[in-house]
Amino acid sequence: MGYRTLLRDHRGLLAIACLAMFTSSLGQSFFIGLFQVPISERLGLSAGQFGTAYALVTIAAGFAVLRVGPSIDWVAPRRFALLVLSGLACGIALLTTSPWWWLGLLGLGITRFCGQGMMTHLGNTLAGREFSSLRGRALGLVSMGLMVGEMSLPPLMAGLLIWLGWRELWWLFALILACAWLPLLLWGPWPRAPRARPARGERGNGPHPFRESRFWRLLPLLMILPVTMTGLFIYQARLTQDLGSTLGVYALALTGMGLAKLPGALLGGRWVDRLGPVRLARLYLLPFALALVIAITVGGHPGVWALMVGGGLAMGAQEPIATSVLIRNWGIEHLGTVRATLSACMVFATGIAPAVLGIALDLGASFVAILVGMLVFLASGWWLAQGVLKELKVAR
Repeated sequence: MGYRTLLRDHRGLLAIACLAMFTSSLGQSFFIGLFQVPISERLGLSAGQFGTAYALVTIAAGFAVLRVGPSIDWVAPRRFALLVLSGLACGIALLTTSPWWWLGLLGLGITRFCGQGMMTHLGNTLAGREFSSLRGRALGLVSMGLMVGEMSLPPLMAGLLIWLGWRELWWLFALILACAWLPLLLWGPWPRAPRARPARGERGNGPHPFRESRFWRLLPLLMILPVTMTGLFIYQARLTQDLGSTLGVYALALTGMGLAKLPGALLGGRWVDRLGPVRLARLYLLPFALALVIAITVGGHPGVWALMVGGGLAMGAQEPIATSVLIRNWGIEHLGTVRATLSACMVFATGIAPAVLGIALDLGASFVAILVGMLVFLASGWWLAQGVLKELKVAR
């Protein structure tokens, strides 16, 4: 029972979830960042104005995920996917064709909401809900959809920009994705919704993660990578300068990070199934913790490589572990609700973290000091989650 079994017996469902993760690339920061300059010029925004607007629409998208995400617990997944894809198409149309800046920003927000927010929510929820004994492996395989996008799209888009304008490139990519989705929407092995839509008065009977201390004690552990890696991506120039490295080395290390995610996801998924998510939740951040220590004490090119590779290994393993821990806590029936809460928190963090780190840098903090703060944050989040993880291990 392993990856070969999954691919043989469940390739249709895995293809749906994996394509959802790949499609989320349209709303991810790494993809939108490739077109930041032409988008800013079209909307008439400076770099600073674009950054502020991007943070605001990201936070708004987080609130929307929190509101709409739980519906995957009672809306049929095929219909859910069709609605999200329709919204993504509308967002792209507004972003690329609107003559007014405010309407273009609305399109950007819808693209972020449907892409980074709802498409990843769809892929991870399907994989986490429809598999039991091989859940970790399924989540590891599905997460590779986004990894493929992160590794392949930046050089591909950069090459195609030589011949096509940025808007035409968005339209072409959207058309290719539509052709890939069409046969799956028509003939794919779509599961049913796990439960019926609750009555208005019954919706309060489900889980409310924000009201539970368990969620708040787990949240820092699960937020460490989104917060810290976003800071490393956004402030890469200052990072390399303070560590005594170069942007060329950083670019190579970024490729190393993408490659490191692959064994992180595959091994993490396998170990979740064998050892359980609780034990893995205590260990999976170790590569990134060691990377932070190397960057702080050694610096230079080894420090940059350590951060990217260590971060990649941990990021690859996080999704199988995080979703499995959520299921262990709150069960499968309400996974959409709980995952939507976590996804919204992650979206908020990726919107707020650059501003917080930017203020720290403006106040004179060196990036080495910021890395020390990241290490303290990691240790604190790990320590705070130990009580919940111990309870889950005992309750197993």
